[in-house]
Amino acid sequence: DVQLVESGGGSVQAGGSLRLSCAASGNTYTMAWFRQAPGKEREGVAAIDSDGRASYADSVKGRFTISKETAKNILYLQMNNLQPEDTAMYYCAAAPVAGQILHRVEVVTSLGFWGQGTQVTVS
Repeated sequence: DVQLVESGGGSVQAGGSLRLSCAASGNTYTMAWFRQAPGKEREGVAAIDSDGRASYADSVKGRFTISKETAKNILYLQMNNLQPEDTAMYYCAAAPVAGQILHRVEVVTSLGFWGQGTQVTVS
């Protein structure tokens, strides 16, 4: 099995920045960051496939950057110009599938792996 451990969440003021990290064990295949705010469905934020191609939700384009340090098997999410609507629990995800998993929560749930989450609060 794959284990995913997130870190780097916290509380910031609007306009601030945070960098989330996800330390992964095992073969991580394609990976992504999702978030879930209270009362809302989990949604994809940014994804990166096994070839390093990134994709983003429209709401974070130009503000968030996903990257992966392959040698250390660490996934990052650099978040700039954070806004109150970015407040959510952020989850790292990995799945043994081809292509992107940005909009494929059900694929991660049925075939992949979730981290425990890290809280981001923007005021």
